[in-house]
Amino acid sequence: MSFIRLKLINFLTICFLFLGLSPISKSVAHEIGIVDLSLHELESGRFLWTWEAATKPQSAAQTLKPQWPEGCHEEGAFLICAHGLRGHLMINGLGRNYGVVVLRINWREGEQTVQTLTVREAEVQLFGAARDERDFMVVAKTYFQLGIEHILTGLDHLSFVISLLFLVGFRRQLIWTISAFTLAHSFTLISSAMGWFNLRSPPVEATIALSIMLVASEALKQGKTLTREWPAPVAFTFGLVHGLGFAGALQEIGLPEAHLITALLTFNLGVEAGQLFVIFCAWIIVARLFSIFKFINYISFRRPILYSIGTIATYWALSRLIFL
Repeated sequence: MSFIRLKLINFLTICFLFLGLSPISKSVAHEIGIVDLSLHELESGRFLWTWEAATKPQSAAQTLKPQWPEGCHEEGAFLICAHGLRGHLMINGLGRNYGVVVLRINWREGEQTVQTLTVREAEVQLFGAARDERDFMVVAKTYFQLGIEHILTGLDHLSFVISLLFLVGFRRQLIWTISAFTLAHSFTLISSAMGWFNLRSPPVEATIALSIMLVASEALKQGKTLTREWPAPVAFTFGLVHGLGFAGALQEIGLPEAHLITALLTFNLGVEAGQLFVIFCAWIIVARLFSIFKFINYISFRRPILYSIGTIATYWALSRLIFL
């Protein structure tokens, strides 16, 4: 093995282990940072507002700055809107510690409006009432982007897809395997988001980690195995669990009641688009770069990558099993 090839393998292995085992792995493994911006209507034109985050809500207050609609101004923890809460709301600072802001407006009548702001869509239109008058395309675009961002920043889901690629290879069987995974997680994503079927998050997250361990270990084995012979049923089975993980992320983001089906379907399409992008990039690397740079051997990279994924998945599984 050449010196350059060895250095590349060592560097890649260290990167995988750092991402998975570092203190930030809990957030990186699953999704981008999400924080809630909650507004409670106390009386007409007067709201109590606060940042709500799973960890360190003070960080959100330091890095995120709302640019309220015209006619609205802050008075300490209160927001006063002379003409009602209507107009454009922008969040400055997105992309630093947080990539998504979920705006939850709780109206006096007991209704709630949910809107989502992202790095690419950091501005929303408010209508001064509980009804959601957003255009269909605005909701579709926002949730499609959220689906892409979730899969691309979810190291656990990406690790599972990469392990499947190593298990099956770029053969026709890969189409059926990925299709089975897609069908399964789409089914449980929709079922869970609609409230038809739910499980607690800790066992779901632990099972996702265990699924990565299994597929990575099977991909390391030589010769025929049951998983290698029947990858589609395996992908379908674990896809059901991964779908519950996607649904958990979507529940944190929130679904607009007026555009429930649109948000749900476009989020799922975004997940699929991100997944296909990862597969396409992997194909480019294997089929193109390895053939151009002869000193890089695909087989040499396969084992350290899978061992890295397996090590990270073991760490995730043990840390998540603690919370069962």
